[in-house]
Amino acid sequence: MMKNIKYIILSVLICSSMSCKRDFLTLQPQGELTEEQLMTQDGVEGLLVGAYSLLNGNVNGTYGNYGAAPSQWLFGEVASDNAHKGSSVGDQPPMNAIEQHAPTSTNDNLSNIWDRCFEGIQRANTTIKVLNNLQTGQAAGKFSDARAREIQGEARLLRAHYYFFLVRIFKMVPYITETTNGAIVPNDKDIYPNIVDDLTYSVANLSTTKPRGQRGRVDKYAAQAYLGKVLLYQKKYTEAYDLLNAVILAKPDITTLPYSDNFDITKEGGPEAILAVEHSVGTDGTGGDNGNVGDILNFPYGNTPINCCGFFQPTIDLANAFKVDAAGLPLLDGSYRNNPYKSDFGLLPAEKDSYVVDKTLPLDPRIESTLGRRGVPYRDWGLMAGDTWIRDASNGGPFLPIKNVIESSQISSGSAPGTTNVTGLNVNLIRLGDVYLMAAECAVEKGDLPRALTLVNLVRQRAAKITPQLVNGVPAAAYKVNPYVSFPNATYARNAVRFERRLELAMEGHRFFDLVRWGIVKQTLESYFAFEGGFFDYLRGINIEARDEYFPLPQDQIDRSKGTLKQSPGY
Repeated sequence: MMKNIKYIILSVLICSSMSCKRDFLTLQPQGELTEEQLMTQDGVEGLLVGAYSLLNGNVNGTYGNYGAAPSQWLFGEVASDNAHKGSSVGDQPPMNAIEQHAPTSTNDNLSNIWDRCFEGIQRANTTIKVLNNLQTGQAAGKFSDARAREIQGEARLLRAHYYFFLVRIFKMVPYITETTNGAIVPNDKDIYPNIVDDLTYSVANLSTTKPRGQRGRVDKYAAQAYLGKVLLYQKKYTEAYDLLNAVILAKPDITTLPYSDNFDITKEGGPEAILAVEHSVGTDGTGGDNGNVGDILNFPYGNTPINCCGFFQPTIDLANAFKVDAAGLPLLDGSYRNNPYKSDFGLLPAEKDSYVVDKTLPLDPRIESTLGRRGVPYRDWGLMAGDTWIRDASNGGPFLPIKNVIESSQISSGSAPGTTNVTGLNVNLIRLGDVYLMAAECAVEKGDLPRALTLVNLVRQRAAKITPQLVNGVPAAAYKVNPYVSFPNATYARNAVRFERRLELAMEGHRFFDLVRWGIVKQTLESYFAFEGGFFDYLRGINIEARDEYFPLPQDQIDRSKGTLKQSPGY
């Protein structure tokens, strides 16, 4: 999972308190290491690496962990107005239910994220438990107090991360720690305070330098940014702002960091990557299991350098959101949907044959780093060819994802042996652009509109530096992005910050969760379905209910708990 960290394969007695059979609590499994055997420095370090390894959502092989993808493409983007499931209607049909907000408790994507996150939690808990036993026991070979606190800080941040993923999706989840000892825990409490406690400990005990000097480890900045994010979700704007601003002040000016570096496998891990899932292929002997397996389906289709499997297609609504007005500003009033740009979608065959991209369309240049559109260079693959690169345009539309895709020239070194669609491209969980805009949001809610304006304009100033895409030596659009002159009031500022988050972070797993915490899921998605449903029948007439802000708990977990776990209201 993590580049530059030794891969340790341990067979560990880790038993989920939600699913273990009683005899597993009394009988010693054969061929496995006990916690007592792992009570050494090497054992604890190995357990910690195991807790890190679940960040990529993969535990039992390369395929099938789509719901647990760290990019959160399914729950964070397909469930929003940014992306379609894509592919064909009959491929992975449970994902259609996520897009249409009609999942049942037996949807396999829900079990997937639940199981993987709780596996990560159990690994973090085991790390903490064995560490504490080692440090308080009589055996020699203890860690220094500094390293012990650091390990605890790493493990508690990881535990907080897995719980944060769960609580955003399911809302009410059971909170299990290293002291739970197999008890069945109900999901009847708000666990955000527990997440805050873990992250607060991590902020206090992690250094600003990476533990062990390894890039994939978490540090104080990651803890500050994550705690700031969690507090923002709780609307604790002053506390969140202080943490987020501390990260901003410690990092380089965002205008000096190229936007495209965030999605370049040769430049990942730079100063903008506050917390990233480090992926590795080809050198660790796992056959790709430590690669970016969560995005394995999300590549173009047909005769392309990576031709699997046509999922995760940006919406027509998202493409139009990149339109700008004469001043180079976003169309905050929703008028971007007027005379919608839809590439070659809906044209007759003869019209498609003669299609030429409209180079006069005023666009924010970040569109080209966010989605592939017909007639525009798609990385180094050549001009995006339209339907021949799309599984079923009538189902997913005319656009392609691009942030998770690598260059054609990087495939031989950046893909797992024997495949092209398991890459080593990292996934940014929190990057500096996200931190700037979270801080701007806090500034708005604190009443500091000048600071919010400054932060948003710095993000836009960086966007203005993006090198234009050229077609026959001519820019592929009338690219334009300028700073806001002012934020005249809080309502305008709030809308500007929210729209900027969409432009800056689209297809990176944030959108649906942003809509939920802003309290605008119903109005945003019903307006979107009315627009996008004009192109796709399966989206017409969808209404959003209160329950749709979260997803149903997996039925198998409720059954195993013998009723201790309660289903989300409305399901």
